[in-house]
Amino acid sequence: MNARISDRWYAGWFNQDYLDLYAHRNAQEARTVADFITARLPGIGGGRTLDLGCGAGRHLPYLAELQPTVGLDLSPWLLAVARDRNPDAPLTRSDMRSLPFRDASFNLVVSLFTSFGYFADDSENARVLEEIGRVSTTSGWLVLDFLNAPLTRHTLVPFERKQMGDRWVQQAREITDDGRYVTKTIHIEESERDYTERVRLFEPDELMKMLRTAGFDVLSLHGDYSGAGWTANSPRAIVVAQRRHLKLVPGNPNAPKSRRSVEMRIKP
Repeated sequence: MNARISDRWYAGWFNQDYLDLYAHRNAQEARTVADFITARLPGIGGGRTLDLGCGAGRHLPYLAELQPTVGLDLSPWLLAVARDRNPDAPLTRSDMRSLPFRDASFNLVVSLFTSFGYFADDSENARVLEEIGRVSTTSGWLVLDFLNAPLTRHTLVPFERKQMGDRWVQQAREITDDGRYVTKTIHIEESERDYTERVRLFEPDELMKMLRTAGFDVLSLHGDYSGAGWTANSPRAIVVAQRRHLKLVPGNPNAPKSRRSVEMRIKP
């Protein structure tokens, strides 16, 4: 699996240019995530949280206030930033389709800021949810924060040029002909660097169906971190789900019971 990663868009994009482009995603916003979890999951505590796709660790200190939290990401660059910002946080580098944890390791998994839907084949995206199910405790929680596909389709800005610090960046966006993906091409003018983002446009009902198949009961769907209900015009699609009493995840009967972490040690 890892042999195929280097030529995927997500292997080269998550670096300093990425952080500069999304600098408006700040600590105050991260604080609202922990507040949302506290309000929606009042019994949380006493277990462990997995921040899946933790990036530069923006959410880690706030999640760790609720219970011990492990951060996982594929980008070594972003994990190095996360380590500088959170020197005591347990971090590991891994492909989210093959999580390096034992079964039932976490009673809460969070996937924030559209850290899902990166793979070209829906079976690979489904595998991510299967792996989340495998490492979740029975009755464990999942908070999946995804883009709102209907809003994305209706408000897509095909092109913009904006200043990013002392640099200019061009962004071109389009929906693929089959309507299944949103693609963004990023061009950094100063350095002539180019990147691509490509995310599957899962409708909320598609997400909920995939979660049920992966062994989760969907409890609620929200449109933002205030806890408001979802509508087609909501900024986000935030799903709160709970792991059912299942020993095997459908579609993955031969999943190994444990895997090793790679490249970055998980602290006890």
